[in-house]
Amino acid sequence: MTQFRLCARGVAAVTLPLLAACSSGPDATPTADLVLHHGRVYTLAWPDPSTDGRPSAQAPYDSAGGWRHDATAIAVREGRIVYVGTDSGALALSGPGTRVVDLADGVVLPGLVDAHTHVAELGESLERVNLTGVATEAEAVNIIAERAAKTPKGEWILGYGWDEGAWANRYPDKRLLSERVPDHPVVLRSLHGFASWANTRALALAGITRDTPVPNGGEIRKDASGEPTGLVLNRAVPLLDNAVPRPTPAQRDSQVLRALRVMNESGYTGMHEAGVPPDVMDSFERLAERDALPLRVYAMLSARDSALVRRWIARGPFTSANGMLSVRAVKAYYDGALGSRGAQLLDDYADRPGHRGVSGGSYGFDQRLVADAMRAGFQAGIHAIGDAGNRATLDFIDSVTRAAPSARELRHRVEHAQVVSPADMARFAALGVIASVQPPHAVEDKGWAETRVGSERIAGAYAWRTLRQAGAPLVFSSDLPGSDWSPFYGLYSAITRQDTSGAPPGGWYPAQRMTPEEAVRGYTVWSAWAGFDEQEAGVIAVGKRADITVLDVDPFRAEPRALLRGGVALTVSRGRVVFEREGSR
Repeated sequence: MTQFRLCARGVAAVTLPLLAACSSGPDATPTADLVLHHGRVYTLAWPDPSTDGRPSAQAPYDSAGGWRHDATAIAVREGRIVYVGTDSGALALSGPGTRVVDLADGVVLPGLVDAHTHVAELGESLERVNLTGVATEAEAVNIIAERAAKTPKGEWILGYGWDEGAWANRYPDKRLLSERVPDHPVVLRSLHGFASWANTRALALAGITRDTPVPNGGEIRKDASGEPTGLVLNRAVPLLDNAVPRPTPAQRDSQVLRALRVMNESGYTGMHEAGVPPDVMDSFERLAERDALPLRVYAMLSARDSALVRRWIARGPFTSANGMLSVRAVKAYYDGALGSRGAQLLDDYADRPGHRGVSGGSYGFDQRLVADAMRAGFQAGIHAIGDAGNRATLDFIDSVTRAAPSARELRHRVEHAQVVSPADMARFAALGVIASVQPPHAVEDKGWAETRVGSERIAGAYAWRTLRQAGAPLVFSSDLPGSDWSPFYGLYSAITRQDTSGAPPGGWYPAQRMTPEEAVRGYTVWSAWAGFDEQEAGVIAVGKRADITVLDVDPFRAEPRALLRGGVALTVSRGRVVFEREGSR
């Protein structure tokens, strides 16, 4: 078997079979399908920074000059990287059939991965009324009334995006919505999906009356006479969701593909879909079978559907033949959201004495189901927001892995890890549990989060640096569509802990900020590891899958606010150009 040597700067030399030689001599055979040159390539093929953010001694960094890229060009063949290094070295591998792209000094990173998404909901939201940023009930109703005027009577009007955290002390009801839009059933999901608001017609079609049983962990808001107000919270949200007509398989495939293409346009080459229901799982499998997935999908099965999870436990973890679909995780919910006061806290909410949230079995967390999945080789990703919810989740993972030691190596995750008691920080590292956090949540929640938990507990909230220093593995994501999925917004939020207006000066609890390198790793190296993909992706190196993102701003060197003006020039997934900005070469 012929062996070929890696020719690259800043990457350890290795030998790999069946890859074209890096020689540029007269007898060299041009084998590259794609050559990217004249770029600033950050391979990330050096060790992690220290837990306080100091770059490794092997990183292309020095205190005087700062960061520098460690290559300028990449060559790709049959979906794999075959060369990383200089322009001349990569161009020597080009031939008549090679696509050569001059990156014009663009910044090249390993393909970005969003490690907590809801792309099926994104696909739906692209067809729905967007209420993100709407400040008042009256404003939202005006927007829905405008849509109703263009929609045949009787058809459903669906919306999303009103902020259940910001609106928590003034939740809307059905009265004005029903008056203005009486002839269409209307369901408006909140920003993070922990509340839903409906008019009278939708309530009737959903069968929600004064006598409807309240699901465990849910709330049906009622007026003084005992009638539903049109607002449901937490585990009662599915009462409205389930009344909305389901898309056909073809419609679902179209929604999913549309959302995945939006992800490509945003620079992503992979995502971890958190809580996949049966029809979306079917869609992923159909698309994978047709080789139609434009990025790698790491599917986390919804533990709210026990039949689905039981089927997969019997089937076992799965990766499609082309590697673009992986099913080896389950997503469960231990508690609710902090904004809607559903997160479980160790002590009372600071702004609601006597109330500590909802959690565990009362919130639909099926311990036996999740434990059986873990024993069967599935990673558990468990939503936990409050400090009590995080502690109980860590206790659960500890109990399962003590009884089944093989399950300890499955890189279990706490999704959000939003408020963590200082006493529990080190347990993430001790148990090998990933803190899967969303930088945008900190800057979006800062206006009310401290009101919920008080000045003492806020020290353990959104505490990324403290978690890192305690040895916890981190991974970053957007939780789309509840937050903007732009990687520039995510990186900016992680680095500054400021909102897009630059507030507050210096950042919200700035000691918890990430360095630029840590922020980039949260969407690349660390995300690949969290999805068991580190042998294939996460760094730019010969032999890796050719997942590459090209930006027009350098997150390592740019002033942070410049990130908000950044754009994606090129997205390459498995060696295929899946997005190219108009005007790029």
